[in-house]
Amino acid sequence: MKISKEVQQAIAEGKPVVALESTIISHGLPHPQNLVAAREFEQLLIDAGVVPATIGIVSGVPTIGLSSQELEQIAQPGTAKSSVRDLPIIAAKKINGATTVAATAHLAAKAGIQVFATGGLGGVHRGANTSFDESADLTTLATSPVVVVSAGVKSVLDIGATLERLETLSVPVVGYGTKVFPSFWLPESDFELDWSVQSAAEVAEIVASSLDLESKAALLVANPVPTNQAWAKAEHDQVLEKAFAAARQAGVRGKAVTPFLLEFIVGASEGRSLEVNLSLVRNNIAVAGEISKAISARRTS
Repeated sequence: MKISKEVQQAIAEGKPVVALESTIISHGLPHPQNLVAAREFEQLLIDAGVVPATIGIVSGVPTIGLSSQELEQIAQPGTAKSSVRDLPIIAAKKINGATTVAATAHLAAKAGIQVFATGGLGGVHRGANTSFDESADLTTLATSPVVVVSAGVKSVLDIGATLERLETLSVPVVGYGTKVFPSFWLPESDFELDWSVQSAAEVAEIVASSLDLESKAALLVANPVPTNQAWAKAEHDQVLEKAFAAARQAGVRGKAVTPFLLEFIVGASEGRSLEVNLSLVRNNIAVAGEISKAISARRTS
């Protein structure tokens, strides 16, 4: 594993650092807009006084804190999507890989980074009782002690089952300024949370307690997209209904369902869902930056 000098120094000195995933770059946005977004995400943290650590795999080497040139490589079409199980294969083949939430959380924790900002968490898919389709994000978070700031999970997933699995895996979840679990494009879902926090300082206190208790699990901070940036619920519900109907008509099954739905949703919403996606990522990065600074301030006080 390679850690950039800037990230390594920041970790050693207890300065605020936030990890960023690379799958959102390579597989979430078209080229070259993905590279523009990736650099914007890093700049948001730099402007806030936080060191960004975008994570990816370069020529088989897991890299914490991609350089500008390495970021360009990861943003190229055809970059392999890498979850935790793919890491040794991509390393052996010495190819480039973009890290998912699971792989990013795993590598961030190994590098000593305590905060990670993403868009949405993977979860239990609808119909998982027969397909057994569940994201590796959930099980990986059970063994990766890092704060994950996420706008919940996409509403195409089974949100209730996802929350049940997180409880079973002993992954704590707190709402950031809310007691309702967000559903990615929307600030709310039908599911209430047991716990909420009102500030980054509160999250830092929980992190300190987790360290004292030697907890091995991540802390999921559910951060809703701001209401004025969210997708209109009526349009959201209408597009999702069309997307599920299209999937049924096309006979799409198993793991192919979610990629089909997401691609359909972007087209049917005329890019509106993508705009909201970018907004919520920026918001998660801002909150993650504040949490990282609160953790750093608590450590050095």
